[in-house]
Order: sequence, then structure tokens, then C-alpha cells
Amino acid sequence: MSEAAQAEPPAAATGVAALLRNRGFTGLLTYRLLAMLSYQIVAVTVGWHVYELTRDALALGLIGLAEVIPYFCFALFAGYAVDHLPRRKLGMFACVGLLLTTLTLAGVASGVLPAGAFGFGTLVIYAAIGVNGIVRAFLAPVYMSLFARVLKREQFARGAGVSSVVMQTGLVFGPAMGGLLVAWGGKTTAYLVASVFAAAAAIAIITLRVTEPPMPAERAPVFKSIGEGLRFVFNTQVVLGAQALDMFSVLFGGAVALLPAFINEILHYGPEALGLLRASPAVGAVLMGIYLARRPLQRNAGRVLLFAVAGFGLCIIGFALSRHLWLSALMLMFSGMCDGVSVVLRSTILQLATPDHMRGRVSSINGIFIGSSNELGAFESGLAARFMGLVPSVIFGGCMTLAVVGATAKLAPKLRRLDLRELH
Repeated sequence: MSEAAQAEPPAAATGVAALLRNRGFTGLLTYRLLAMLSYQIVAVTVGWHVYELTRDALALGLIGLAEVIPYFCFALFAGYAVDHLPRRKLGMFACVGLLLTTLTLAGVASGVLPAGAFGFGTLVIYAAIGVNGIVRAFLAPVYMSLFARVLKREQFARGAGVSSVVMQTGLVFGPAMGGLLVAWGGKTTAYLVASVFAAAAAIAIITLRVTEPPMPAERAPVFKSIGEGLRFVFNTQVVLGAQALDMFSVLFGGAVALLPAFINEILHYGPEALGLLRASPAVGAVLMGIYLARRPLQRNAGRVLLFAVAGFGLCIIGFALSRHLWLSALMLMFSGMCDGVSVVLRSTILQLATPDHMRGRVSSINGIFIGSSNELGAFESGLAARFMGLVPSVIFGGCMTLAVVGATAKLAPKLRRLDLRELH
């Protein structure tokens, strides 16, 4: 590697202030935040809406199923489309789809469309959530592919930190905003506010100042192109290792699904404690994102990633052993900080290691890894708690996370030795 490649770019050219002066980058962050707020408000409101109509806990579980199945069915095809079609237009169409689903849900909530227990209205709600799953398959690949067009490569690590702050902010304020809107204005108002955010996201992405790569003269067959993306991921050790590490650590170590049971059986608090514990990991991730935006990691990134995921597992074990609410919240906040390191480094690795012409497909594959870990992790947590008991199951999950770190360090030596400067 040449001395020029090793030279550090001037801080003024890569600092947070420089990123925030980049109108393309701030426009892209605006698109991501607005779309996320719309999605999160709908997620909170629709759960309340369905339970009001059905009074059936199973109906709540079907909401997740109604979204996940279309997402998995369309994710790889969405990645192909992002790599072969104008990206801003795809992002706009996805936001328009989000807008239409929120307006449909508002129609059901207001009585414009008929509603009834397991009647037409409920089916319309599930259909709208299914469309949201398809929309979600496009949002992240569009963002990832345009991220690499609005920033220089030496800005990717710092940009990933800023992006993590924006994402976690949406995850904190979106559900809170949804709950307040339902409480104060009702379901129709909440859906209409979500539709405003979706429309604003569509405007933000279509007016984004960015140069898109020229479209290929000939498009490869769909399945051949998807196969190319899969081969790239599975043949690139640092990319596969980072994705697998995140997937299995969340699959085994996630404790969020069990928080209501912990609050009731272990900590002996009421539902008011749920908001505190649910917000704690996001607060930790926001704090870490702010730090990494100011001091991006470059050296020994692979080792830092492995230590961060190991720290996540230890924090989950600490949470399981805690019998005090504030200590539990602190453990979850620290777990969010560790997870924040993992998210930023994984995003940076994906951006630096992925060729521009297949960013959509690689992002979609990454979405399947992460999406499956979240959904299956909730199922695994409940199943383990049923057979092992509440506290032992979470301790087991933390120990399995540590085992995953050890296995990854052994099986992916290139990831363990990774220095991000080698990818620039």
C-alpha cells in the first residue's frame, strides 16, 4: 500500500461539521429519519388498533408475520432493482407506498373503510402491513447505495456514526410519538401524522442532490444477478463474518422480547418501567454513535468489533442477574453502547468492502440477516424461557453470544485482523 493511501485525510475535510455541511448527506439522513418515524408510528398504532378490534393476543402476533413474510419474499429482488434502476425514484416509490398504507389505515380507523373483529377492516389492516413489509425491503438498500454516492470513502466511518445516531433517534422518538398521538389525538390522527412523514420522506429522496451511476446497458438476468450478490457475501470473509456475528449475537443475546416478564416477575414493577428499559439500549447506542462520529474507529477494527459483541453478551448476563431496576437499565444501556459499536463498524465494513454496482443486493442480504435475527431472536427467547426458566434462558443467551464471538474469531481470521485503513 502506498504512502498516499496510508495518509490520514485532513480532519477539516472529514469532521462531523463537514458532513453536516454536505447537503447530499443531510438530505439522505432526512429521508431515513422521516421514513423511520412514519414506520415506527404505524408500528405502535397498528398494534393498539388491531387489539381494539379483536381483543386477541394472537392477532397481535399475526401483525409481525404479515410484515415479515412479504419482506423476506421481496428483499433480494429489491436489492436487484436498486442495483439496476434509478435509486432515488425507487426510494420515492417506496415512500409513496408507505404513504398509501398509512392513508388506508387511517381510513379503517376513521370508519371510511368498514372495520370489525376479524372482518374486512382487520384484513385490510393486515394487507396494509404486508405492503409495509415490501416497502421496508427497499428502504435500506436505497439508503446504503446512495450513502456511498454522497460521501467520500474516507468519510464512511464517521458518516456511519452519524447515521447510527439518526437511526437510534428514530427508534426512540418514533414509538414514543406514536403512543402520544394515539393517546391524545386517536388512531386516525396518528396514521395521518405518519402519512405526512412518509410524504416528506418521498420529497426528501426525490430532491436529493446526488449523482447516480449510469444504468447498465444490459441487465443481467434477475436470478443470476441475485446469485452474484450471494456469492460475493459468502466469498468475502470480512463481510460474511460481520453479518453472521451480528445475526447470531442478536439471535441468542437479545432480551428485549422478555422485558415485560422481567419487569413483572423479577423486578416487580408495573408497565411504567417498560418504557425505561425499552429505551435504555437505544440511549446507549445514541451516545456511542455520537462518540464514533467524532472519533471514528480505523485501527484494529476487527478486534474492536469482536470485543464489542463480547461486551454485549456480558451486559446481557449482567441484566439477567440484576434485581434492581436502575441497574437493569444501566446494563441494557451498556449493551446498547456495545451494539452501537457493532452497528457502526458493520455498516462501515459493508460500505468499504462492497463494489458500487452491487450495494443494493448486499444491503438486502444484510437486511435478511438482521431481520431474521430480530424475529427469530424473539421466538428463541420465548422458547428458551419456557423450557429453561426466565433468568437461566437470558444467561444462556449471553453465554452463547460469547461462544459466537469465539467461533467468529477462529473461523474468520481476516475479520479478526481487519484494519479499516486497508479497505480505503
